Amino acid sequence: MAKFNMGNLLKQAQQIQEQIQKIQEQLAEKRVEGTAGGGMVTAVANGKNEIVQIKIDPEVVDPEDIEMLEDLVVAAVNQALTKAQEMVSEEMSKVAGGLLPNLPSGFNLPGM
Repeated sequence: MAKFNMGNLLKQAQQIQEQIQKIQEQLAEKRVEGTAGGGMVTAVANGKNEIVQIKIDPEVVDPEDIEMLEDLVVAAVNQALTKAQEMVSEEMSKVAGGLLPNLPSGFNLPGM
């Protein structure tokens, strides 16, 4: 059984924290799109799970059918947020996979 070294663990935790902070800053600048209605409505999200832009093709705007437009906006936003969450998970797992291989079994860091 490998000897557990608390000093190394703390050093790794600090490295992870620094990497996570860098990734969060980078993710704030990254964009993903979700679309609905064959691209008639597009929602753009960043890596902070914020919607930063909505694009609506004028052809889909029908004053007689606002409900359809609302549904398309919701679908595009949900797709963009799902993609943003996947992007964040992928980036964070790169950090965790590279820096956490030596943790004792059963040891979990909150949020990872």
